[in-house]
Amino acid sequence: MKIDGAKILITGSNRGIGLAVAQEMARRKAHLHLQMRSQDSKLTESLLALGALSVKIWQVDLSVRDQIEKWLSELQNEKVDILFNNAGQLTGGLLEDQKIDEIYSMFQVNVNALVHLTHGLLPGMIQRRFGKIINHSSVSAIMHFPCASTYAASKAAVLAFSNCLQLEVAGTGVSTLCLVTPGIQTRMFNQISEKYAKNLEVPKDSIAPEVYAMKICEAVENDLVTLGPSGATGFGLALARHLPSVFRRAAAARFHR
Repeated sequence: MKIDGAKILITGSNRGIGLAVAQEMARRKAHLHLQMRSQDSKLTESLLALGALSVKIWQVDLSVRDQIEKWLSELQNEKVDILFNNAGQLTGGLLEDQKIDEIYSMFQVNVNALVHLTHGLLPGMIQRRFGKIINHSSVSAIMHFPCASTYAASKAAVLAFSNCLQLEVAGTGVSTLCLVTPGIQTRMFNQISEKYAKNLEVPKDSIAPEVYAMKICEAVENDLVTLGPSGATGFGLALARHLPSVFRRAAAARFHR
C-alpha cells in the first residue's frame, strides 16, 4: 500500500515509535492525523518541514471511552486510509505488587481503545474498499516472562484480534498489519528495567525507533501481514512458539522472588 498521499492516523504519536513513524511517513509525503494528550505546534512545523502534506493533531485521552466516541464522530469526514493503533502503556512486576488502577488503565489503552477505534473506522474503509489497520502487539504476546503477566495478556489480545480481523476483511480491499515488536529504545523500554528488574534478569536487546519506523513503513508498502523481530529476539520468539517448554525453563531461570 502506498504511503505517499495517504491519510494516516497514528495514536501515541508524540514520542517513541509513534513519533518515529510519523517522521518517516512525513518523509514519504503522507497526510498525518496524530493523537496525543496535548497540542504541539513545534511538532507540526517539524513534520511539515520533513515533507508531510498536512498535519492535524487531535487532543484525545484514550483512557476515557467518551473521548474516543466523540473523536470518532469528528473523524467520520476524514476518510482515514491507514489507522496505526500504536498507543500503549506498560505494567509489570509481581502481579500482587502491580497497582490495580494502572492495570485497568493499561488494558483500556492497549486493548479497548484499539478495538474501539478499529470498530469506528473500519466500516468507512470497507465502504471505500481501501484501507489498512496496523495494530501494535509485542513479542510479549508470545514470549511469556514472569513479571509481564498483565502487559503480555494485553498484547496477546492485540495479536489474537489482529489475526481474526485479517480473516474477516479478506476480499474487502482492507488489509491488516500486526507488529510483533521487540525491544525498542524508548521511554517505555527504559521502564521495563524499573518495573521488572527487581525479580527478573531483563533481556537487553533493542533497536533504535528510527530503524523500526523504517521497517514498519516498508512492511506497509509491501503489504506484510506481520512484522516480527530478527536476531536473538527472533530466535527467542521462535523458541517460545515451537519449543514452549524449553522457553519456559529459560525464562524461569531468569526469575527470582
